[in-house]
Amino acid sequence: MGSLDIAATGMLAQQRNVEVVSNNLANMNTTAYKRRRTEFTDLIYQDLRRVGSTSADNGATVPTGTQIGLGVKLGSVYRIHEQGNLSGTDNTFDLAIQGKGFFQVTLPNGTTAYSRDGTFQLNENGEIVTNDGLLLSPSITIPSNAIDVTINSSGQVQVKLEGQTALSTSGQIQIATFQNAAGLEAKGDNLYLETPASSTPNTGNPGADGFGTLLQGFLETANVNAVEEISILISAQRAYEMNSKVIKTSDEMLATVANLR
Repeated sequence: MGSLDIAATGMLAQQRNVEVVSNNLANMNTTAYKRRRTEFTDLIYQDLRRVGSTSADNGATVPTGTQIGLGVKLGSVYRIHEQGNLSGTDNTFDLAIQGKGFFQVTLPNGTTAYSRDGTFQLNENGEIVTNDGLLLSPSITIPSNAIDVTINSSGQVQVKLEGQTALSTSGQIQIATFQNAAGLEAKGDNLYLETPASSTPNTGNPGADGFGTLLQGFLETANVNAVEEISILISAQRAYEMNSKVIKTSDEMLATVANLR
């Protein structure tokens, strides 16, 4: 019975759905995490009577035909780049992007990765780095005698030096945008990599046309809605149970046939 295989694909699909939901819930408190959503597609169909074929010598056309579906498969896991809430931290080097854009960081192999996580600190050389020690790109160094650091909405880093009243500029933060941000490859550690699907990055100063602005002393929270995720989880559980019921029913039907005398 084909219903056994069809229901099995349904159970597998809902298992993947639950895995995606569980990952969303696990990252509810991950800075700038972007929730994922599962998309399903139907499998190929078996044509018992092809639609559009002729049913008689007079050329009469079959209006609908007879197609039997063979189940479901996971089409994609789509990342939703919706703006998360902003949470105040009062930390000088915490930054949040309001709008489109990604911070650029340099990986140990020299390539550039992209992140919405603005949890930055200073390393032993006074350079702005991520919490894993990766350099912000382009690199910015804060003088050791700086007593205050201000980062404005346009990404300009200004410092107040000891014994001076005027602010001096230490660097300019640039962010990157992509034609298709959902096409970026998630690397883990809140980092993304460019792919052919994402397009090449377009870099510029925060606040320029098409770029978001920066907010110092804030971090972007995950855009996970717990109530919505629990609703999806319940729906997936019910679908899983119904598909398992189909398998049980099909097995009972086969048992009935096998016990015929």
